Amino acid sequence: MEKLDIKRGKWKDIEGDNLPNKMKEIFGNCKQESDWYVSSYGAMEPIRIRIESKSEIFMEINTVSIPDDQVLDTMRKRNQFLEFITGFTAKERLKRLKKKAKDGS
Repeated sequence: MEKLDIKRGKWKDIEGDNLPNKMKEIFGNCKQESDWYVSSYGAMEPIRIRIESKSEIFMEINTVSIPDDQVLDTMRKRNQFLEFITGFTAKERLKRLKKKAKDGS
């Protein structure tokens, strides 16, 4: 399970039905199981997202084996979705994770 920070001001884009609607738009499906939004796409089965607060989201992704030509498309969709919900690009997320690891938090 991964805890992701949400960029300040990004909450308005994911509150209400915006998060499950965006999951449907990007991955083609989304259902709600208690407080988790669940979807799947390519190698990611399932993708589970839970909103913890206005500044944090929990994400759990299990991967399955798929042909190499589909891996790149799967990673693009994952990054597109994460950029939408967090407001951070892949590079910015990596930088934040490295800083947190260095700080020990």
